[in-house]
Amino acid sequence: MEKLATVIMAAGKGKRMRNPEKSKVMFDFKGVPMIEHVINLSLKIDSEIIIPIVGHQKQTVIDFISERFPAEMECIRFAHQDEQLGTGHALMQTREIMELFDGDVLILSGDVPLLKAETVMKFLNYHYGNSFQASLLSAIFENPFGYGRVIRSEDGTFVETVEEKDATDEQRKIKEINSGIYIVDCALLFEALTTLKTDNAQGEYYLTDIFKYFRDKNIKIGAVPVDNNVEITGINTVEQLEELEKLID
Repeated sequence: MEKLATVIMAAGKGKRMRNPEKSKVMFDFKGVPMIEHVINLSLKIDSEIIIPIVGHQKQTVIDFISERFPAEMECIRFAHQDEQLGTGHALMQTREIMELFDGDVLILSGDVPLLKAETVMKFLNYHYGNSFQASLLSAIFENPFGYGRVIRSEDGTFVETVEEKDATDEQRKIKEINSGIYIVDCALLFEALTTLKTDNAQGEYYLTDIFKYFRDKNIKIGAVPVDNNVEITGINTVEQLEELEKLID
């Protein structure tokens, strides 16, 4: 297996979770905080380094992980995103930790607790087997409203992703969405991050814009749909959390 670092987006406030005093990833899913599910996944796939990016109520997240995974703290490093300026900005905060790492970076979300190790291994094998330098996990949704879309050429080759708010009417008809799960060569990732700008509808550093940079550099990119859409579902509200728990009982 190639050298792998796993970065976990865990800085969010969870504004719609009815408790602004609590970090989003610390809400329980099936009896344990969501972040525990994602750390366990990262360990199962033999991540050499695991980097939770913490922000809102970060000390509670750091304390929980440190107490829950004492034997694994040698490979867990925390990055700090104290100002929320987008997903690209979050990854920028890992630069110091990753500066000597020469493998690939898997990017996960701390609010996606149902993703399975088998699914991630299949994704990694797709990435390595096709010699891609960057890949994303997608999904086909009948109602893709709210999600970034995956744009492909006529022959099915990945072209780019477009956020919902920045998409044209025609692009919004596309049913293949971006799950927010990526694997990218580490050196290439940080090269691309330096090019990000905030000229978009949100005024944020979109991580997805790294794929525009890769396209312009003619870098080989892959995109593959997940077999089970439920696995890549992110939790943004208490209602979603409760519905997802019932779904897997």
